[in-house]
Amino acid sequence: MTRLRNLLSDSTGVSSLEFALVLPLLILFLFGIIDAGRFMWEYNEAEKATQMGARVAAVTDLVPSGLYTYSFAVSDGVTQGNPVPTANFDNATCDDSGSCNCSGGNVCADIGYDADAFDRVADRMSSIYPGIGRANVEIEYKNVGLGYSGDPNGPDVAPLIIVRLQDLSFHPISCLLFGCTISMPDFRAALTAEDVNGTVSN
Repeated sequence: MTRLRNLLSDSTGVSSLEFALVLPLLILFLFGIIDAGRFMWEYNEAEKATQMGARVAAVTDLVPSGLYTYSFAVSDGVTQGNPVPTANFDNATCDDSGSCNCSGGNVCADIGYDADAFDRVADRMSSIYPGIGRANVEIEYKNVGLGYSGDPNGPDVAPLIIVRLQDLSFHPISCLLFGCTISMPDFRAALTAEDVNGTVSN
């Protein structure tokens, strides 16, 4: 009986028990802090990659090939020197499918797809954020009224180039046991086309 009383009143293992109860929460909290930092890092990488993709697209060859050489003055009857109406060309959206979805006018029949130009943009983006695949990249060329019909020094339309980064996932360390992922928001950056001719950007 005395031994049982001594055992029940013994408190030498209490701190070990308390530590064992608190340790999982402490580890989860620590991994949560690490994951928050990693998420912000990857978010920033994705944002910078999108901005750089827009820069590359603005100064190198157009993905919708044919738009550069198409003359709206000759082929569509738009008076030379006038802006190209959106009825003649509205936008062309290109992704890794190997084609551009074009809307507005006869130019769409002449628009092709320059895979090398798309790859240049996607490669530059993935060099900044390696988690980017070609399927995550979409490039839109939108007519916003810049440029003029019959321009002898470049495309008749100087489109607004919108680069989108979509369908990215973040994999937290604290979720490795459960296999969960967090969907990242879509990113987008836009620049007005510059020379859109060549293969090198700064």
